Amino acid sequence: MTKRSSRLSGFATLSRDERIAALSEWLPEGVDASDILNETGALPGELVERMVENAIGVMPVPLGVATNMIVDGKDVLVPMATEESSVIAAVGNAAKRCRAAGGFRTSYAGSLTIAQVQILDVADPHRARLEILRRFEEIRDVCNQVDPMLVDLGGGLRDVEVRLLDGRHGTMVVVHLIVDTKDAMGANAVNTMAERIAPVLAGWTGGRSLLRILSNLADRRLTRAEAVWPATEVGGAAVVDTMLEAADFAVVDPYRAATHNKGIMNGVSAVVLATGNDTRAIEAGAHAYAGQSGHYSPLTRWEKTESGDLAGSIEIPLSLGIVGGATRIHPVARLALAIMGTDSAEALSRCVAAVGLAQNFSAVRALATDGIQKGHMALHAQNIAIAAGAEGDEIMRVADAMKASGEINERAAKTLLADMRA
Repeated sequence: MTKRSSRLSGFATLSRDERIAALSEWLPEGVDASDILNETGALPGELVERMVENAIGVMPVPLGVATNMIVDGKDVLVPMATEESSVIAAVGNAAKRCRAAGGFRTSYAGSLTIAQVQILDVADPHRARLEILRRFEEIRDVCNQVDPMLVDLGGGLRDVEVRLLDGRHGTMVVVHLIVDTKDAMGANAVNTMAERIAPVLAGWTGGRSLLRILSNLADRRLTRAEAVWPATEVGGAAVVDTMLEAADFAVVDPYRAATHNKGIMNGVSAVVLATGNDTRAIEAGAHAYAGQSGHYSPLTRWEKTESGDLAGSIEIPLSLGIVGGATRIHPVARLALAIMGTDSAEALSRCVAAVGLAQNFSAVRALATDGIQKGHMALHAQNIAIAAGAEGDEIMRVADAMKASGEINERAAKTLLADMRA
């Protein structure tokens, strides 16, 4: 067998069709990539070429809609892109159970984003800090020249903070540029501001600038959501108490909190992906915020009201945008925003926070009652049937038979399928 090399000289300069043809050398005999990779769905092939390097195709993710949502008194349909069964159903079910109590109420802290400039080798860090703060007006002028349109829209540099951090190689001066990015996520704007001002700061302080980039710990872009679930919708007073006990586990144990927050992000990331925003940035910021106190904690809080109902709340950093990047050029992302009826980053953030809280309600309720697998595997049964080889109407027949038997796995699916076909 000829040894394969990943050194594909000139691969980047090939057309997408030529790249797909080049991949044939890597594939086992009989495997044809062309049909799969040439199907780009709603994303035009030319746009695929422009969005990423060495493009060969797209990786479609199912897109669904969470129903029953009321956010700040307004009925909302929320598009969610996810490959995981039960996520969308969980949000819709949670939203349905709190509709009678008014749905979700939210608040939004604003659209401030932080860019960091690291300055090293400063002889007098404390004097440097004061010098930087004294020259705020000059810093603002330099930064706001980066994106005049953002300034015209009411955004731009709002504040400057200076932190002195003791590292292994001495004290570093870290400058935070606090920028209002309005309806943009703002990464490109704030990164450019940081790069533009870095040599200026180094000159003032006599130091050496190194890193110049935004922080994904967007604690100036906090969004909060809250809702009340009547005890009758939860399953009774006993279930309310059991859910509170289950939620308390995440408060005291980071091992549980990690899974608790992962469940929240199942919903959050699905909306973020559907709207063309940066899922990795949102997830990094959420988990960093959860550990900001030094103890990794849940993003939600659960309490019992005086009347015995269940009250939940979430506080999460959300650096989201509706202009720029994929949100502007991806046709599915534009459609998702239209379905939601969101006309601002604020409106989008409020909906996303509500989805995160809804997702957590369903997860904690399932865990505190039947266990997470009963509902999840019931919804996952169709995927298992497909993996076992079921086609057409066989898929639902096999899935229903597995659910009726209580045995939901690929071996059971194959046995049932064989019996049906026999």
